Amino acid sequence: MTHAEKTDLHMHTVVSDGTDTPEELLEKVKEAGITVFAVTDHDAVKAGKAIRARLKAGAPAFIQGAEFSCRDENGKYHILGYGFDPDHAAMRGLIEHGHALRVKKVAARIDFLASEFGFAFTERELKELFALDNPGKPHIGNLMVKHGYARTKKQAIDEYINRMRFRSEYVRPEEAIEGIISAGGIPVLAHPFYGSGDELILGAEMDERIKRLAAMGLEGLEAYYSGFTAKLRGEALELAERHGLYVTAGSDYHGANKMVELGDTGLGAGEEYPGPLKRFLEIFGS
Repeated sequence: MTHAEKTDLHMHTVVSDGTDTPEELLEKVKEAGITVFAVTDHDAVKAGKAIRARLKAGAPAFIQGAEFSCRDENGKYHILGYGFDPDHAAMRGLIEHGHALRVKKVAARIDFLASEFGFAFTERELKELFALDNPGKPHIGNLMVKHGYARTKKQAIDEYINRMRFRSEYVRPEEAIEGIISAGGIPVLAHPFYGSGDELILGAEMDERIKRLAAMGLEGLEAYYSGFTAKLRGEALELAERHGLYVTAGSDYHGANKMVELGDTGLGAGEEYPGPLKRFLEIFGS
């Protein structure tokens, strides 16, 4: 295999916090010349199912994916799952748990914004918000900008929404990893150096974190990522080699909700597939 830069295994649609429909994203993937891709909406598989139903001969190779926001006593993690059966009972349970917590947090944040800052939204807006497949902070932020409560979505999230923290209820990393494996998939740690908020985890602390997650069944690291410097990519590759893990490559594309382009993974033009990424893709015949 060659042209590794044509791989992008981390992207989002309107089913979670992206702005492209599954159909629009598939067309953009084709236009970008991406040959292997995965859609990894938060706590959801709906977009992946829609895309798979539209794939025709000659279409880019597609891998079923999802992303789960997790937390335990040691911090926050985003666990990606690849190649699982989306209809498996373990996956359905994991998605339902993650979605229920997400909706509960949105409701709590709406109440918090009203009580702390007097921010109010119309009944229709709230009905539409909770009717979304996966409502979250970006959707609340957009409503705040619409009402003039914040200048930008980023300001809304950073200065207001994030003032409410959830520590007691979350999907634990071992729960996500176990659910992905039980459904026949491979669990991968997304953008591994990023913790909660602006937290950057490096060195011995990062090594210990990977060691703990590997003991739970983690099988890969997202070593190629749009937000990584060459130094961080190198450290991620060293960690993957040290712990015997696959590596993946993802842009974390969200459409207009994030200034990231499809295919922006840090893989160079014309670069051959790095060994641990090649081995990962071979599992899926890609």
